[in-house]
Amino acid sequence: MFPQTHEVFSHTAQQAAKVVISNYSTSFGLATRLLGPTYRHHIRNIYALVRIADEIVDGLAADAGLDAGEQRQLLDNFAAATRSALHFGISDNLVIHAFAQTARTAGITFDLIEPFFASMRADLSAPSAPVRSLPADEHRDYVYGSAEVVGLMCLKVFLSDQNRTPTEVETLEFGARQLGAAFQNINFLRDLADDSVRLHRSYLTTESRLSDSDKTAWVTIIRQQLADAQATFSLLPKDARAAVRSAAALFASLNDRIALTPVDRLYQERVRIPNVVKMRLASRAILSTAREGRP
Repeated sequence: MFPQTHEVFSHTAQQAAKVVISNYSTSFGLATRLLGPTYRHHIRNIYALVRIADEIVDGLAADAGLDAGEQRQLLDNFAAATRSALHFGISDNLVIHAFAQTARTAGITFDLIEPFFASMRADLSAPSAPVRSLPADEHRDYVYGSAEVVGLMCLKVFLSDQNRTPTEVETLEFGARQLGAAFQNINFLRDLADDSVRLHRSYLTTESRLSDSDKTAWVTIIRQQLADAQATFSLLPKDARAAVRSAAALFASLNDRIALTPVDRLYQERVRIPNVVKMRLASRAILSTAREGRP
């Protein structure tokens, strides 16, 4: 008997999502390999959708020759196709189809999806100055939509087969948001050069340029966000903990390297973590999780 068409298509969609994360992020690609099989493909599916939307607003559409209005239309079409897929359970776009399968399984709803696309849409807003900057309130909203909701989506996957008290869920949601915010703020520091020169964006200051004291302040904020998140990891299912710890440790290491890097240099080049360090951090995460007893 031949496999059902929908099963083959969904499997192909999952493979497409796996290719996206493998090609775009060695760090998250490594972390997802540490997830238990129940969660692994779902987290890849979330990452793939988020990444493609991010690519649309970060130069993919512009490089293809689309003007500002056409870029917004492309993103709006992608968002509309995502909404349709959640409703019908199918999409002819492999990445969207994979995400829809995960969303319907884990209970990811529009209250998380709409803020994400709102933040992506904000990146396409025509700047009123040569560089688009974010005041504190806009930064908060942007980070919530672009990163914190992604953490909440992943948490939906992790808790889909778990029993947690309302208090535990609330604690985990706080941790997921803090981890997402930390990751995004680290990305902003790491990508100062590309964001300012190519994309004409300034996410961390309303001034024309981030100062060394500004950078130090953000490093401190990020360390607290990571600490808040790490305090909740023991409540995660054991099959998710090593992966989440590995990703958090990698970004903490990146934040430490940024702390030692003059801001002028950050505006010239991207700070990176050597692969050997990534493997060491992943190994530590595996060992620390293996010592824990809670399933």
